[in-house]
Amino acid sequence: MTDPAQKVTFFMVVRWLFAKALGSTDATGLPNFKQGRARGRLVLAVFVLCFVAISGRIIQLAVFDDGFNRIRTSSTAKVRIPRPDIIDRNGFVLATDLRTGSMFANPRKVNDIDEAIELLSPHLPDLDVGKLRKKLQSDKGFVWVKREVTPRLQETLHDLGIAGFGFRNETRRIYPMSRLASHVLGFVDVDSVGLAGIEKYLDDRGRLFAASLADPHKAAAAPVELSLDVRVQHGLTEELKRAVKKYKAKGALGIVMDATTGEVVASSSLPDFNPNDPKDALKKDRINRFTGGVFEMGSVFKAVTFAMAFEQRTITLQSRFDVRAPLRAGGSKIDDFHPQRRILTVPEVFTYSSNIGTAKMALGVGVDAHQAFLEKMGFFDRLRTEIPEAAAPLRPRKWRTVSTMTASFGHGISVQPLQLVSAAAALVNGGRLITPTFLKRDRELVPSHSRQVISAETSKKMRYLFRLNVEKGSGRKAETTGFSVGGKTGTAEKVVGGRYSKKHRFNSFLGAFPMNAPRYVLVVSIDEPQPLPETHGFATSGWNAVPTAGKVIARIAPLLGLRPETEPVAAESILNARVGG
Repeated sequence: MTDPAQKVTFFMVVRWLFAKALGSTDATGLPNFKQGRARGRLVLAVFVLCFVAISGRIIQLAVFDDGFNRIRTSSTAKVRIPRPDIIDRNGFVLATDLRTGSMFANPRKVNDIDEAIELLSPHLPDLDVGKLRKKLQSDKGFVWVKREVTPRLQETLHDLGIAGFGFRNETRRIYPMSRLASHVLGFVDVDSVGLAGIEKYLDDRGRLFAASLADPHKAAAAPVELSLDVRVQHGLTEELKRAVKKYKAKGALGIVMDATTGEVVASSSLPDFNPNDPKDALKKDRINRFTGGVFEMGSVFKAVTFAMAFEQRTITLQSRFDVRAPLRAGGSKIDDFHPQRRILTVPEVFTYSSNIGTAKMALGVGVDAHQAFLEKMGFFDRLRTEIPEAAAPLRPRKWRTVSTMTASFGHGISVQPLQLVSAAAALVNGGRLITPTFLKRDRELVPSHSRQVISAETSKKMRYLFRLNVEKGSGRKAETTGFSVGGKTGTAEKVVGGRYSKKHRFNSFLGAFPMNAPRYVLVVSIDEPQPLPETHGFATSGWNAVPTAGKVIARIAPLLGLRPETEPVAAESILNARVGG
């Protein structure tokens, strides 16, 4: 009763009833209890007063106030609206709700605890008898016995006829494609609360309660459409699994992204887990490597340095660098893996992957300008997408000259692999850095999610270098019949015991295809691959990550709707093409 006029009217009625019931009023109009004729009238007045009060409150809630609506809302809000289905870009279901039963007990109504446990145990082999006994001995009116039982098991348990036991209908989250895209989808707990991946994103954004509360059982939200293509996801994952097995690797990751929209069409991290039974999801080796981890990406990072130098106009394709002697960096030296010991042109620095030439290139730009460019490309900030698991980049606290030298070839700075893929898209798509997304994105929205970071001319030069490296450099094993590929290789030594270890490598291939007009970018990384007889004892990326990327592209390019080329695209033709043409 919030309106003052309502309150005054209500109390005037009450006072009048008291006066009438007692049969007397004084000069002020208030009831005079001493002059009351009979106690019966007082009792009657009390009953009348209670009736009027209750009736008035009901009228107030229904007409004058929104209290009734608040009560109704609070009661229905406790009924969980089913989670929305999650589908891929083509409509294939990746996650959905399935109605199931869960067994509960009312300890106060259980006649014989020992008998109940004896009857249940044969049908529930994983039942913790001690824990259940403790629950049944409590004074609670409700305890869970077994969540999410199958319909057949529910019927069997029901037929036991144990007093004090019953069932409640719940919903169970089901992932029809099992492990596929598990690190993207994430998983939920037994109460269907999202704990990781897109599932957690949906809860955080409140998407589960977007529908009307009027009928919560029919208010399932519209499906959530991901940017993933399950066909491409399957192809990528299968090739990574084969690589892990073949090279006896610790793990692997792969990302395929649309360079023109920023949509991630496939993203895999191995080892993975089954979201239907996510007990393994929290194991250390099941980390989401593409956004939840950061790595020194090695020589694939050189592509960023080259783009910076072109953009700053400190180099041209005709520039030359003396790589005859190692560089001194603090107390150590910078040398090349395959020393040429001569003067190299810019394309040769790229195809021979010269650490010396790349470091000199970065020094030519300058320490401050180098930091500014990396920041513009997003490498100093945590990349945020719909996947909640997002690691922050690691970089030196004090950025010195030696930091610029080592970061130029991918050491001393650790980033999310997805950050590098996003930057690679800008290097080949004409210069626009697009925020990656795991949700389907309309092309009309791309401008609002992107910005120009390098010129179209610089982008053309990078496409040329990428293609040249697959034609003549360390990326030759990525060449795919019918689809021109370009890219950069990288073999990063991992830090073990505070030192870089030559036996522990993180190998990558950062590429794009088709190179006449790059539509997709990808990264394939293999964690600690081992040398094989067929690799002649070598374990660098050219022998494992590169051929794996080639197999991935050959498998997924037709699925992406790309038409095979009649002739390979030559690097020179890219260089001679008109910008924007």
